[in-house]
Amino acid sequence: MNMRSTRSTVTFSNAFTLPGYPDGLPAGDYEVLVEEELLQGLSFEAYRRTATYLTVRGRSGHAGHTELRAISESDLKEALGRDAAMTETNNYSEAALSPQEDLK
Repeated sequence: MNMRSTRSTVTFSNAFTLPGYPDGLPAGDYEVLVEEELLQGLSFEAYRRTATYLTVRGRSGHAGHTELRAISESDLKEALGRDAAMTETNNYSEAALSPQEDLK
């Protein structure tokens, strides 16, 4: 079976959580590893996703420790969506306060 791995980076602007993991993660850049397998017997090349992992670097007390956390594609998209919505909400809040600050 032919396998391939693809790495990409996602950025969270806010702290976030993932389903199935009790601890929250800080804002920042995270590497995503996607593993796929080649589908056999087709007249064209196609791959099927078999696993998605989020690379979590060690925090204080665990320096140098890296963990690959299994995550579904939908959970990752949902977490990124929540992050984008929270960032948008925060940006609107700051914009709304700006004129009031000018009046002081």
